[in-house]
Amino acid sequence: MKKNEQKQVAEWRPNRIGAGTAILLNGFFIILSVLTVLPFLFVLIVSLSSEDSIAANGYSFFPTEWSLDAYRYLLQRIDYIGHSFLLSVALTLAGTLLSLILISTMAFVLSRRDFRFRKLYTALILIPMFFSGGLAASYVVNTQIFGLKNTFFALLLPGACSSWYILVMRTYFQQNIPTEILESAQIDGASVLRIFLQFVLPLSRPVLITVGLFEAFSYWNSWYYAMLYISPEHRELFPLQYVLYNLQKNVEFMSSNENISGAVIVNLPTETFRMAVVVLIVLPILVSYPFFRKAFLRGLTAGAVKK
Repeated sequence: MKKNEQKQVAEWRPNRIGAGTAILLNGFFIILSVLTVLPFLFVLIVSLSSEDSIAANGYSFFPTEWSLDAYRYLLQRIDYIGHSFLLSVALTLAGTLLSLILISTMAFVLSRRDFRFRKLYTALILIPMFFSGGLAASYVVNTQIFGLKNTFFALLLPGACSSWYILVMRTYFQQNIPTEILESAQIDGASVLRIFLQFVLPLSRPVLITVGLFEAFSYWNSWYYAMLYISPEHRELFPLQYVLYNLQKNVEFMSSNENISGAVIVNLPTETFRMAVVVLIVLPILVSYPFFRKAFLRGLTAGAVKK
């Protein structure tokens, strides 16, 4: 082979793309990124619009009049909302920690090939994913047997363990944790608990952060369990999402009730309040996501098939 041909072969890269293709791809992903941000920006703009502007022109990126009435209405109930916000933060932190403990320990046990009942427990985990006991059965079990009604644990325990995330984490342990390390530690006399805490968990940060983020989002956005298990006289146990849901329903009720005086109805920011609620719910997620982005992406691709 001639030297020029050898040089061309050495310089050739199968994954290299041309400058024009790179510009097109970058432009495409920039447009895609803008399109993903636009809905939230649109909701934010509508929440800052006045009710008169929405009544005259509908939802628009360029309102004729700006207003903070929706956020003032929220500030008037800052004590109620503030308490529910702190409750949601505590619920999210406790629920995420409990979920990671339950999911990771179960997944680690199922990932060990020397566990005798591995297939049996995997089948028991798969069954609830396809066949649910139903709302009535779960409600009776949680309220009559476990006595969770009107308690903080009614918001915490029902969603603490996910069959899907157990399988995801089990797959990660099987594909990304070297068995040689675990066998060496076992030969040296390390217990199963010590192997799990000192070897498995430090090597599993991407999947732990990924599952933790999904569980945190689930607890943060949770309001359904509060509607089922918390009575109206226990309002101190209402999480933020359920409080905002009730406030929105109250605003819609008062704005559509003819028996309420017109002066009260005029001061109610019906449309903008709905958008302000969305902003208040989504904003903490948007702020926290960049801090976990790299580990989150690594966790999503960790279980991919390797060649």
